[in-house]
Amino acid sequence: MNNYEKRIKNHPILEIVPGEYITFYWNKKPLKAKRGEVIASALIANGIDVFNHHHKDGSPQGMFCANGQCAKCAVIANGLPVKSCMIKVSENMIVESIEGLPELPALYDKITIKDIETVTTDILIIGGGPAGLSAAQELAKSDIDGNRLSILIIDDKHELGGKLVLQTHKFFGSQEDSYAGIRGIDIGKKLAEEINNFPNCSVWLNSTALYVFKDKKVGVLVNGIYKLVAPKVILNTAGAREKFLSFLGNSLPGVYGAGAFQTLVNRDLVRPSQRLFIIGGGNVGLIAGYHAIQAGIKVVGLAEALPRCGGYKVHVDKLKRLGVPIYTSHTVLHAGGEETVESITISEIDKNFHPIDGTEKSFRCDTILIAVGLESLNEFTEEAIKAGMQIYSAGDSQEIAEASSAMFNGKIAGAKIAKAMGADVSDIPEDWYAKAQVLKKEPGIISQERQKETYKFNPDHPEIFPVIHCFQEIPCNPCSTVCPFNSIILPGDPIMDLPVFKGKCTGCHQCLLICPGLAITLVDYRQDKEYPTITLPYEVSNYLVAKGNLLRVVDIDGNHLGELPVMDVITNKRSKTQLIKIKAPKDIAQKIVSFRLQQEIDTEPLKEPLAAAKHSDESMVCLCERVTVKEVRELIKKGVTDINQVKAILRLGMGPCGAKTCTNLIKRIFREEGIQEQEITPNTIRPVFVEVPLKHFAGND
Repeated sequence: MNNYEKRIKNHPILEIVPGEYITFYWNKKPLKAKRGEVIASALIANGIDVFNHHHKDGSPQGMFCANGQCAKCAVIANGLPVKSCMIKVSENMIVESIEGLPELPALYDKITIKDIETVTTDILIIGGGPAGLSAAQELAKSDIDGNRLSILIIDDKHELGGKLVLQTHKFFGSQEDSYAGIRGIDIGKKLAEEINNFPNCSVWLNSTALYVFKDKKVGVLVNGIYKLVAPKVILNTAGAREKFLSFLGNSLPGVYGAGAFQTLVNRDLVRPSQRLFIIGGGNVGLIAGYHAIQAGIKVVGLAEALPRCGGYKVHVDKLKRLGVPIYTSHTVLHAGGEETVESITISEIDKNFHPIDGTEKSFRCDTILIAVGLESLNEFTEEAIKAGMQIYSAGDSQEIAEASSAMFNGKIAGAKIAKAMGADVSDIPEDWYAKAQVLKKEPGIISQERQKETYKFNPDHPEIFPVIHCFQEIPCNPCSTVCPFNSIILPGDPIMDLPVFKGKCTGCHQCLLICPGLAITLVDYRQDKEYPTITLPYEVSNYLVAKGNLLRVVDIDGNHLGELPVMDVITNKRSKTQLIKIKAPKDIAQKIVSFRLQQEIDTEPLKEPLAAAKHSDESMVCLCERVTVKEVRELIKKGVTDINQVKAILRLGMGPCGAKTCTNLIKRIFREEGIQEQEITPNTIRPVFVEVPLKHFAGND
């Protein structure tokens, strides 16, 4: 057991509510869990990261996805093998590690076959995240000949909101249409509360869609009870699953998907790590790094394969300013450790993404976060089309984009479905489609010219004014909507253009408090022309900043500008943002954006790398069946282009995850061997998307 505290006792954004603790047993040892938390979180909170050892080679296994997609976190709970990330702890539950293959439970003497209930509904929405809830709101207001449409939302989690319940940061996008400037956790609650206001909208939580059958019914497991749903229309808003990477040590406990890490930290308030390294510079990885710092975790570094991070520049800047090194054009080579992650080795890559010898760097860390992209959960859509059903998609199930885009596109999908079903609704305005396109836009160019102008001292500036450190076009406009004097404007596109300050400022701080990127500071010359007061927004208050502290102030790229004392700290309880006031010489006043939290000593690489820059074919492709890159590559070189044949020979894709993790990795190996995707015969989808005990199909819980 690790000797550091894994329960988060204070957090700058999340409320820490004292919970009731219950006793459960891990391998006969009594432990404490919070009532209502899942087994995996309870184990990790007690310092247990290894949940089982694989039957094939004895390799340690731990939590990876926290989403029920894989089975790395499997344990025996009260005699039955379960996914520990999906099952809640109960009083006196007996939980055991799985060593090898679990034994089958005893046969029932007699099974009673019960009738399976069939539930009819106008619309079945699979997924209660931002897209599904936004669509449901639009649909719930519609009626046909005076009758409201009946809507059923199913979600496999304990609460509505999808990934919104994990997001402590303020959202980008449009304030009018997608709650920009409001934290994701608050948006999720708001959407869920609004759904409860519609009597024609039903919600099944802890419910998993298993399959779409040819008779146009959907099998759903609802709190352990199997039911059939017969909808007129399906809306797939199930979201996306995270992509994985093959590298040596990729199956070690301590290698997490970004969603799993955020689930532990922001939902369950469990700190799984002391030292974290992130692979992937998209918004998911960048935001997860910020969440880690808010939870009191050191972020040792972030590696991105491309020459520039794909996420928003303001997210990159936030991490740099706080002291997180960003390694672009780098890849992961090796996760070191015996039972759990103890180190990571990365290296530079060339233009063909091959590691460059002699550029290896190793770091001590206990957690590696994989954030290398998402894959749409489109299996429901594909099977519904085969069954001849009317189905729509929205959110990440349709196209990977930000949650602000998912909400607005969910709204459009709801209106489309209502119209198609004959509801008395107006035609969808053309500007909705235009706005939807804007909200899902990739980050635009970075204006170096704007940056130079922003940091140039101008004697004609007003005595007090905001400095807007936002130099990349992204869909975001809350700063332009909150100024009481309308002094912040987007001169071109009302969402995508770069904000500009023109006019009057009284120092109300509203723009600082609402900016999702913490990219606005305030410079006030009214009391001192040579040493103006600078106000900096701050959201990591568990790293205490108090009056009189010396801060290492930095510019937008994290470059050191000096050490300055704190004059005052103002806490805005409504926004949960602190405002740190300092005095600075006027020549650097406009350049100061934040201050460094992490010290260089916390993030320095080891003196000597622990692994050479070689792409090892011994890394795992299939975690469930322990199939290596080498084994798959050898079959491809023999001429095998049918994934089903690879599956038959190696058992790749036959594990509990149902090929959800390995499919992208095997396609990558085909590409490396010069085989195009159109030449590959894809894997046959299983008749159910998630493994289910047979008793449920007999009507037994």
